[in-house]
Amino acid sequence: MVLTSFVTFLGLFLLVGLSSARRSRPTRRDYYLASQDISPFAAGLSAVATNNSGYMFIGVIGYTYVTGLAALWLMVGWIVGDIVASLFIHRRLRDATGATHETTFLAVLSGWYGNNFGLFRRIAALVTIIFLGAYAAAQMDAGGKALHAMFGWSDEAGAVAVGIIVIAYCLAGGIRASIWTDVAQASVMLVAMAVLLLTAIDDMGGRSAAWAALDAIPGYMDLAPPADNLLASGGIGVGLFALGWLFAGFSVAGQPHIMVRFMALDSATHMPAARIVYYVFFTLFYASATGVGLLSRIYLPELESLDPELALPRMADQLLAPVWVGLILAGIFAATMSTADSLVLSCSSALTNDLPARPVQSMVATKGATVLFTVFAVVLAITDQQSVFDLVILAWSCLASAFAPLALIYALRGKPSEFQALLMMIMGVGTALWWRHQGWHDFIYEGMPGILAGLATYVLTQGAWRGAERAARSRT
Repeated sequence: MVLTSFVTFLGLFLLVGLSSARRSRPTRRDYYLASQDISPFAAGLSAVATNNSGYMFIGVIGYTYVTGLAALWLMVGWIVGDIVASLFIHRRLRDATGATHETTFLAVLSGWYGNNFGLFRRIAALVTIIFLGAYAAAQMDAGGKALHAMFGWSDEAGAVAVGIIVIAYCLAGGIRASIWTDVAQASVMLVAMAVLLLTAIDDMGGRSAAWAALDAIPGYMDLAPPADNLLASGGIGVGLFALGWLFAGFSVAGQPHIMVRFMALDSATHMPAARIVYYVFFTLFYASATGVGLLSRIYLPELESLDPELALPRMADQLLAPVWVGLILAGIFAATMSTADSLVLSCSSALTNDLPARPVQSMVATKGATVLFTVFAVVLAITDQQSVFDLVILAWSCLASAFAPLALIYALRGKPSEFQALLMMIMGVGTALWWRHQGWHDFIYEGMPGILAGLATYVLTQGAWRGAERAARSRT
């Protein structure tokens, strides 16, 4: 029954995505930007599904299982930071997309004020290919874990299955197929997660009984983050922990696969409506996922020594009727696919549109690049042994450190030179990687120092440039 339900719901999701081929047009602008005719409702729901995907279903629930109530700061910080980015950047990015007539996030960043930052654009394309490729692999790994937990399939078989369906999505309708499927998935994701959370609470005898059971686990319901560093105790630790995840939420401004949803919006004046849809669904879903992650520690104590990222499918199998188990599994699997195809499309656009001196115009070559990157992501998913959560956060933080500072400076009417843009990207990514290498990312999310390093680079170089100009004027 579970398998029948899974196949049925997954088939419906696939039909929604493949049906977008009826609306698709044989142009690069439609393939990568859906001809900028996406409604605010679709844009908002699509951003929710793409932002959450396997990271939320697998990664966040596994992280909450291990961390306890302190994981709540991840949710609060992430959503608040995301809102800040939206208020400053999203509408101005949509305006710049219309003004430049570009089809990719990197192209808009390279030509925001009519510039032509060719070197920046090519190096940024390489950064995108590397980190979004790892991100896509994490999504395919999440799909593989879900199938392994429910049906006993190997992780490798699950990753290959995701890859095959991603290729079908991309060849059918490009970004439009991804967005259409996201709309169906976002609704199903919220309903399925809420049903599981309410069923678990009721099975334990109500909210009071559930809270008492969680509170009985030593330290599990402490708000302070788990860390050995002395600063991580008390209010200072909680403040720094939450602030770090606020920067994780702000990091959405550097994610090409999410920002393209808002770039594809039919009108910049519809941004407030898209924002409302996005944050209402985002908050409800994140809160439900955090609750499920906490309760899974009670229902599945054995996962503490195994793989906590298997908590959601196994908890669903234990508590829900087969039809709901199939729905949740289909939701996990379809969410990983829709995000994976968005990531692959962003990599494909970087290879065909941003890396060459002149964009590739052939749709055959464009779709061929999409297939190539899908295969690359599947291979990486099979060979890499990192957790979904760690792999997503690493890619997320490096992309944010590379592009979010520049997007913010543009949105604040700054006009950096190409040299400044390059230096901001290099310093941001370098700082984030160095922070992670030191092991400090367990205490403060590495995107925070990465983004701050990029912004500081702009401020310092701008100050040095103005100082040099004043000195030159004084000599004359």
